[in-house]
Amino acid sequence: MSLVRKGSRHITVDGTGYRWRVRRRPTYAQALCEFPMTFAVELAEEPGQTLVVATQHPHPGSWLSDAPPVPVTPGIVSTAIRSALAQGWSPACPGSAHHMKL
Repeated sequence: MSLVRKGSRHITVDGTGYRWRVRRRPTYAQALCEFPMTFAVELAEEPGQTLVVATQHPHPGSWLSDAPPVPVTPGIVSTAIRSALAQGWSPACPGSAHHMKL
């Protein structure tokens, strides 16, 4: 599965280009604060396996959270990419999504 290009952002980590995106609207479970905010990462040019990263914070669009929103920054994304690569994520190989928690 490939990321939607609209709304995705580019980042370069260790000389490799990636695209990443936070879902604009929360899922129903995220809106109820049952699941945290997630973001997805894939290779910019020839996407293969997608990385799905769960943060520790609620989605800014959640209905029940009074906590101030915590943004996903490029620093967080680059840290997640490096950790996922160390854990065996293969962004160039096709396959199901690789899930990880921050």
